[in-house]
Amino acid sequence: MKRHFEMMAAYNRWANGILYDAAAELTAEEYTRDVGVYFRSMMGTLNHILVADCIWMKRFTGGGSAPDRLDAILHRALPALKLAREAEDNRIIEWIRGLSEEDLLGRFSYMTVVKATTVSQHLAPALTHLFNHQTHHRGHAHAILSILEKNPPSLDVIYFQRTTQGRQYA
Repeated sequence: MKRHFEMMAAYNRWANGILYDAAAELTAEEYTRDVGVYFRSMMGTLNHILVADCIWMKRFTGGGSAPDRLDAILHRALPALKLAREAEDNRIIEWIRGLSEEDLLGRFSYMTVVKATTVSQHLAPALTHLFNHQTHHRGHAHAILSILEKNPPSLDVIYFQRTTQGRQYA
């Protein structure tokens, strides 16, 4: 199970890198344009993915900062957001690297953001949610690129597994 989550963390960093490279090709107006997706723009969507990751990592580790709103804008400028994204991706990879199989079977408790409720659950399903949530919203970012008539990159896990760093998980 740990190897699967190590793969997902590595895939996450890879997919985010490709997505941020595509976002860097947008004009400032395109980057902030409300195109009708859930978090409105590329800026809102990329910020939300990072916000959610920070919230989950604080829940998992007890450390780091986490916004109290899912629509928080951590960084308006893409270069600053990209640096924060890279740091969080590396944090996720390192934290998962330090987990044991036993840790993944364990439980943890946390307070929800939207409706203050205490939840207790097993770690592995929560990690599955973390990575699924990222993929879901990267799909929104992919749609934004399509709406803006850009050429969205392929972000499938299978493409990652065909890369040099992904082959070890294929």
